[in-house]
Formats: sequence, structure tokens, C-alpha cells
Amino acid sequence: MDWQAFVLTLKLAAVTTAILLALAVPLAALIVLGRSRWLAAVEAVTALPLVLPPTVLGFFLLVLLGPRTAIGREIMALIGHPLAFSFSGLVVGSVIYSFPFAVQPLVAGFGAVEPSLVDAARLLGAGPVRVALTLLVPLARRSLLAAAVLSFLHTVGEFGVVLMLGGDIPGATRTLSIALYDQVENFDYAGANRTAAVLLALSAAALAAIYASGWSRGGRRA
Repeated sequence: MDWQAFVLTLKLAAVTTAILLALAVPLAALIVLGRSRWLAAVEAVTALPLVLPPTVLGFFLLVLLGPRTAIGREIMALIGHPLAFSFSGLVVGSVIYSFPFAVQPLVAGFGAVEPSLVDAARLLGAGPVRVALTLLVPLARRSLLAAAVLSFLHTVGEFGVVLMLGGDIPGATRTLSIALYDQVENFDYAGANRTAAVLLALSAAALAAIYASGWSRGGRRA
């Protein structure tokens, strides 16, 4: 078992999930509460990583964040090194790749809140931020949990984006999925079995947390 890759994977998933929730909650609230005709296009763009091959997304990010583009050069001047083939680069790629898994559960949860409650809050003078924080988030807390867990698990299981953008650098960009690939490529099936079992256990435990939350207070709804 590659414990260095294990720790790096958990760190990457935790950082990515925190950033995703910070971005997805206000965006999902905007999509649900907003009335602009452009919001449908915004929602479609956020869903793009669902249908875009991971290697394609990883390649575009590799080029964009590299020294050959103006953005890449500005980033290098700011932080002193390119984002590609670094942990920071993996975070950027992971946030983009897992964005739909954070936004879509929240849009569904916020959209399921009774419209009359939202209208009443607006009539009482609550602005969009207050409606989101005091009404949508508390009433859609299971969707918030689902967004967090799905984002975390999706990041843990990433392969294509991680490989294209980060390569296979021990202690820097080698995650469990990359370690598993290396083990299979080297015919180390015993090690691959252990790594795959860890990934399976993480996924099963996290999904159990989502479904168990539906049984709180003695019912299927929290």
C-alpha cells in the first residue's frame, strides 16, 4: 500500500471539496433564485465536465496552465512555478472536473424547497444571500451532504485529469488511482488488490453516510 499516495489523495479530495462547496453553494442558489435567461447556459457550462473526456479536459488544462500561454506565464510569475505537475495544479483540475458533482445536487435540493417559503422570505425583505443561508441551505442539508460526499469521492477516484495534468510524481502528484495503475502495469496484483480495496472501502463508507442521513429522526427524510 502506497501510504504517501493515500495521504496525498485524501488531502487533494479534502481541499477540492472545501473549494467546491464554497463555489457551488452560491452558484446553485443563483441558478435557483435568479431569473436571468443566461442561467440555463451557466448551468450547462457547469455540467460540461460530465460529458467531456477526462483526458481532453486534462490536456486543455495542461496547455492553459503551462508556460506557453499568457495565463500560464502570469501564474508562473505570481507563484514562481507552473501549476502543471504540482499539487496546486491538481487542485485546479480537480475543482473543474468535479464541479458538476457539487453543483447539481445543490440545484436539485434548493429547487425542491417549497416556493411559497422562498416567496414569504422575499416579502419579509430577505435578500438572495439571506434566503440562501437561512432557508435553502438548512432545508437542503442532505443535498449539501450529497454534494460534499460526491465531490470527495469523485476526486478520490480521478485518473485521466490527474495523469494528464500532474503526471506521476511521488509525494507531489501520485494519487491512489495513479498508484493502482502503476501496480497493475508492473504486475503487482497483490498491491493493486490492496489499493483497490482501500478505494472501494472509502466509496462504500462515504455513500453509506449519505443514505444513513435519510434515516435520521426515524424516517427517510432528514
